[in-house]
Amino acid sequence: MDRLTIIKVGGKVVEEPESLKALLDQFCRISGNKILVHGGGRAATNIANRLGIQTQMVNGRRITDEAMLEVVTMVYGGLVNKKIVANLQARGCNAIGLTGADLDLIRAVKRPVDEIDFGFVGDVEDVNARDLRVLIEENAVPVIAPLTHDGQGNLLNTNADTIASEIAIELSNYYSVYLFYCFEKKGVLMDPKDENSILYDLDPALFQKYQQDGIISEGMIPKLETGFRAKRNGAKEVLITNSDNISSGRGTRLVFNK
Repeated sequence: MDRLTIIKVGGKVVEEPESLKALLDQFCRISGNKILVHGGGRAATNIANRLGIQTQMVNGRRITDEAMLEVVTMVYGGLVNKKIVANLQARGCNAIGLTGADLDLIRAVKRPVDEIDFGFVGDVEDVNARDLRVLIEENAVPVIAPLTHDGQGNLLNTNADTIASEIAIELSNYYSVYLFYCFEKKGVLMDPKDENSILYDLDPALFQKYQQDGIISEGMIPKLETGFRAKRNGAKEVLITNSDNISSGRGTRLVFNK
């Protein structure tokens, strides 16, 4: 099968011009089929603060009330997405910016209320692999914002790590999928203060242990949960790294020890 590289980018990489430039330079050097999935949570938080809208997070996931949904739609689907697309076009990369609502790419269901009411947050139900493949085969590069829809006219805020994982799973039926989660660190760190304390291989048992010990916490939890899900369900490789190491393949590789 042909190779497909899926890059999910978030954190400071999206918000800081120099780090975004470095990431997009590396992304454009990737040969063959590719997709970019982006976050933008810090930008959304900053805009929300300027508008007097409070941000609430639980275990690295944003609670999205009606006001926050308007903010993330503007920021993710507009400001961040189109800035990335414009910068890719400037590099000769024929990108197309999309949300899950466009082409009915990603349908989701509003997360049911359990112990926490996450509001207008979506859990992915279906990925439209057919139309994604049409775009890819036409040499377009999808740039996907973390917004989905429910088929009833409602947009839903959906974790970008989840979107990247679900796309990887669905497209692994047609491509050899390599999924990279890119952020500002070189990988999952044993010590957040030591940039070189990288866990080069991480299996589910170690993930659980380090989560219990508080070594892995907050936004890294959904990243790893969705990464292991992708690896378990068809992705050939899943790597947590920064933009500098996309080509070298260095970082934290998710594995299943036999």
